[in-house]
This record gives sequence, structure tokens and C-alpha cells, in this order.
Amino acid sequence: MSKNKAWISALRLRTLPLSLSGILLGSGAAHYNGYWDTTIFSLAMVTTILFQIVSNLANDLGDGMKGTDNKERIGPERAVQSGIISQKAMKAAVILTALLSLVSAMMLIYFGATDMPKSIIIYYIILAVTCVIAAITYTIGKKAYGYHGMGDIMVFIFFGAVSVLGVYSLYAKSFLNVNLLLAIFVGLQSTAVLNLNNMRDYHNDAASNKNTLVVKLGQSNAKIYHLLLVLTALVSLTLFLDHLRQPLAFLVLLPSILLFIHLRKVMKVKNPKEFDPELKKVALTTFALSLTTTILLFLL
Repeated sequence: MSKNKAWISALRLRTLPLSLSGILLGSGAAHYNGYWDTTIFSLAMVTTILFQIVSNLANDLGDGMKGTDNKERIGPERAVQSGIISQKAMKAAVILTALLSLVSAMMLIYFGATDMPKSIIIYYIILAVTCVIAAITYTIGKKAYGYHGMGDIMVFIFFGAVSVLGVYSLYAKSFLNVNLLLAIFVGLQSTAVLNLNNMRDYHNDAASNKNTLVVKLGQSNAKIYHLLLVLTALVSLTLFLDHLRQPLAFLVLLPSILLFIHLRKVMKVKNPKEFDPELKKVALTTFALSLTTTILLFLL
């Protein structure tokens, strides 16, 4: 693999649609309630992409430094693991993208929170910095939280609550309780993707002292946990659609058929390698559900 291809692989572009799902839903909810700003939408999308890239690069670096990425690991070979990209170069890339994400976040706050109280603006600034720190410390550092079973809750918070509720408030300058259902949906679906990743890497993670929630629960319980994540997420989205009082709105749920097929597959998996293709299925189905819901909210 060439160095250019290694960098593209390290960016993990396939993760970007899922990361944008919360922004789409929060923006769609804002438009439905009479709020819209193209600048906020554009900057929110760019900021989220940069946050995700920081996370991806830092994950590659952290797991590479700790030796968790090795020949026994299932899935695509990582950039630092392969030796094509040095740890020094990856550190520089993490720092650069972290700075770019903060610049983008500050611009988003400038345009989205200028009419808010000073205390709220400070809160958003702290939140932006926290997002970058969380993206980096998932696998980097002696107390990397991804190695202590905290990845699931952090993914739920940042991909769900922060993404949906945070961007909605920048548009509307207020909070709406029903949007919690959208936050729960995308937060749980994002957590389900992480859970699949951890079920795939179960044996290698356990051997590398990466104590993910799957390592703590065991494979059988992790499957039940996965089932609960996906079903609860779908119930949350269904409840939100019911709130709209539009019978045709439930057509949005059609892509969820793929999730039921996916769950049937997951419950039967015996070889961890079989979890790998399921990652893309859940991520893309979640994006599809988020996109169709957003389009619906724009049309109503």
C-alpha cells in the first residue's frame, strides 16, 4: 500500500456518513420548527467531519502505540500498524486536524451562539474543546477511556446528545424535549456500530488488555446488548415520527428492515470475522434513516 493510500485508509472515510447523522437530524428538526441557517448547517457539517477524522487518526495512533493493532487483529490493516506511516507523522496529523476542528468549531459558535447569553457561549466553547479531547483520549494516553469500557457511553453522548441537541440549539436558541428521541436513536445506533467493532475484535482486545464493554460482558451478552441497542433506537425513532402526527411519516422506517435482517445475522455469528461486514450495514442504514427523516422534516 502506498503512503497516500495509507493516509486515505487512516481517515476511514466510511465512518463519516454515520458521524453526520446527528447533525442532519438536529438540522431537520430545526427546519421543521421554523429555524434555519445555511452557515450554521455548513459549519456544523465541516466541524463534525473534522472531529470524526481526529478520532480516526488518534485511534490509529493510540492502538498502534499500545500494540493493540497487530497481525492477530481482524479488519483492515491500520496505517501506523503497517509501518507505512510513522508515529511521528501520525501525531502531527492528529495535532493538525485537532486545531482545524477547533477553528471550525469556534466559527460555528461565533455564527450560531452570538445572540445567546455569555454563559452559554462559554459552555459551547468548553464543549468543543471536550469533543477534541474525547476524540484523542479514546485510545491515547495511560488512562485511555476506550481501554476501560467507557467508549459506549462516550459515543452515545457525543454522537447523540451533543450532535442532535447541540446543533438544534444553535439554530433555535432553545431546547425541545421531543428531540431527545432523535438523540437517543442516533446515539444508540452509533453505539451499536462500536459494539460490532468490539465484538469483531473481542479476542485481540482481551489479549491486549483493551477492556471494552464487550470484553467485560462476553460475546453472548454483547449480542443481547446489541439487540437492545438497535431495537431501543428504532422505538425512539418511531415515537418521534408518531409525534409528527403524519401517517405517511412511517414510510421513513422502511430501511429499518435491513436492521432486522442484520440482527438475525448477528445472533447467529460464531466467527468474529463475520461481524466486520455488518459494521457498514448498520452505519449506512442509520445514515439512510437519518437522511430520510431529515428530508421528511424539510417537506412537512
